[in-house]
Amino acid sequence: MMKNKLFCSLMGFLFVFTLLSCDKKTPVDEDELLTKVTYTESFDIFINPERGFYHNQSFRSGTTNVLTTSTVESQRALGRSLFLTLYYLTDYRDKPIPADYLERIETNMKALREGGSKCVLRFAYVSSESDKPWDASQEIVLQHIQQVAPILQEYSDVIYVMEAGFVGVWGEWYYTSNFGMTLSTPQDYAPRRAVLDALLTALPQDRMICVRTPQFKLKCFDITFADTISVLTAYNGSNLSRIAAHNDCFLASSNDYGTFSSNSQREFWHADSKYVVMGGETCGVSAYSTCENALTQMENFHWSYLNSGYHGTVLGNWRSEGCFDEIARRLGYRFVLTEGKFTPTPEAGKEFVAKINVKNVGFAAPANPRELELIFVSKSDANEKYVVKPDSDPRYWFAGGEYTISIKHTLSTQMAGKEFDLYLHLPDPEPTLYGRPEFSIRLANDNVWDATTGYNKIHSITVP
Repeated sequence: MMKNKLFCSLMGFLFVFTLLSCDKKTPVDEDELLTKVTYTESFDIFINPERGFYHNQSFRSGTTNVLTTSTVESQRALGRSLFLTLYYLTDYRDKPIPADYLERIETNMKALREGGSKCVLRFAYVSSESDKPWDASQEIVLQHIQQVAPILQEYSDVIYVMEAGFVGVWGEWYYTSNFGMTLSTPQDYAPRRAVLDALLTALPQDRMICVRTPQFKLKCFDITFADTISVLTAYNGSNLSRIAAHNDCFLASSNDYGTFSSNSQREFWHADSKYVVMGGETCGVSAYSTCENALTQMENFHWSYLNSGYHGTVLGNWRSEGCFDEIARRLGYRFVLTEGKFTPTPEAGKEFVAKINVKNVGFAAPANPRELELIFVSKSDANEKYVVKPDSDPRYWFAGGEYTISIKHTLSTQMAGKEFDLYLHLPDPEPTLYGRPEFSIRLANDNVWDATTGYNKIHSITVP
């Protein structure tokens, strides 16, 4: 009898529980209610700003050659958006830079701006070890930096990055007549630190300066291997966040011909280069310059720019071994849309939701400021646009990661009864370059890029 009562009580409880459970609403994931759009990755090689193979161009005192808009455009036609502009001040090792040479620098900057490209900028005094003195005195160097500073400020929009230069043959900080060949104490590094301080002041705070080896950053600023840039200190305008790297004997030997003196220095650059520019050139064939190692090291050190003309045999081997195209695609950033989710039935005056996933399959992230916009463009009137600025910074879209751009925006009541195309726009924030497609980032997807506007089409909507 007792068993029957217990059984009946249990069954009654289960019946009531079932009724209550059925009455509860199962929570619905907001994303499941959104319209999903998938995108096809493109493996094409195409030009993008502030990354890739560069064209090397020298401008020597005593000569008159300058860049022209057509020269810049011809390099763009070859897929190059960067020039290494190397200014040899050979005749001015003991005197100020004359006005006509300063005008040449300005002419070149104007050509870059008009032609749609930027420069890796360097100054040096000689290009041969037999041409002594190898550089100018510290006093003259600082005077020269002060002379070019107004140009650097006015044309910083087309300066991708500056290599420290000025010291030593080729401006590579090794063979030097005035800055010490044997360096050990902070006092030994003080003259080079003075050059860096002058350059940091001459350039706007959002531009970086590359030094030739990790040792120079460590010793000039008296820091340790642990003092690498982190996600918390990146892009904050501090001196350390602005000192970047260039390696002009990449893959040439076990230590890249003296670029590294220890594995700890390699590890320092590996960590630091996630947040600062890294580039340079190869300088000779070695057991280390194979495709397999080149790809590994470019990933490890977050390479963004590389000489298109040197070393010819190394570059030729990459072509024959089959990795040249991958390097061309992956130098710097390469952003790929993977999926988008959007409000399925948009309404004027109501909230519109967009969640857009993008991955970075390049070697690096952008190092300079970059805008991000979601733009609604009317299909019936291209002049009718609505711009939303998501809270996301492309400099933090690091290599190998996937990131979500989340947007919640109330649609204008003026959008009612119209159809719109949606675009992602990653323009250069500089007023002189904003809106120019040559300086906007193209995403690596099929059928998204609009070369006329520099926009990337990601979706279309109808607003009833």
